[in-house]
Amino acid sequence: MYVLATFDHSIYVELALSALEKRNIPKENILAVPLDNASTSKKLFDTIHRSDGASLFDIAAALATAFSVIGASVGFRLAWGPIIWGIIGAVAGFIIGFTIDLLKTKRKQRRQRKTKGKITELIVIIYCEHEQTEMVERICWDNLAFGVAKLDREL
Repeated sequence: MYVLATFDHSIYVELALSALEKRNIPKENILAVPLDNASTSKKLFDTIHRSDGASLFDIAAALATAFSVIGASVGFRLAWGPIIWGIIGAVAGFIIGFTIDLLKTKRKQRRQRKTKGKITELIVIIYCEHEQTEMVERICWDNLAFGVAKLDREL
């Protein structure tokens, strides 16, 4: 039987492994595999097939609306008229809002990338007899496993 557990990369993994070895689980039946962090950064623009929930057009649309209203209002007194100044205001507001969203998103990604390099997880796979599974599962939970699963067949 296989017992799979995920751990934070910490001293608790070592404690769990030493407790398993003390309970007659040989080293050859224990496999610990560290997970790699994602090396690619998030995409800025969403596609029709993938979206991360963050939008670069929220503030841009709001500022484009506000600036176009202001531009059209002021345009009644200017030479080119309200339509041209409304369009100029909309374009200027959109560019300003898009730039604000873009800078905010880049700063957030940079902050996440710094913390992402420090956080790693570890998968531990333990092969044991059917009678030992409860004991192995309890040892994993006692040593702060994120999750534990049992697999009742040969890999």
